[in-house]
Amino acid sequence: MKKIVFVLTVLIGTVSFAQNKNAKATIEVDGVCTMCKERIEKAAIKAKGVKIANWDVNTHELKLIFDERKTSLKAIQQSIADVGHDTKEIKATDEAYNSLHACCYYRDEAIKEDHKNDKQ
Repeated sequence: MKKIVFVLTVLIGTVSFAQNKNAKATIEVDGVCTMCKERIEKAAIKAKGVKIANWDVNTHELKLIFDERKTSLKAIQQSIADVGHDTKEIKATDEAYNSLHACCYYRDEAIKEDHKNDKQ
């Protein structure tokens, strides 16, 4: 009986420690400007459990610190797609994408090229 209790205690302890309170992750998010940066970061922070979200305009990397017990990367990416930005795993709906400001249309090659000139 003592062995069963010990094994159950170890299993429960392992499961509770499997999720990280301060997990770090980096995901790629499409966007082109500082308006996109604000929108992406706000959407990420809006996901419950996200503590820090910092998107880099040049690399398109969103660096996150979040509580895995409260959210997942998929939920964060869905929150970002809901405001119109694509990630590698979740693409924004056309309706969400079309609601972006005209200068933020990152799927348009001419706009991407125009923003490249701004970065140099």
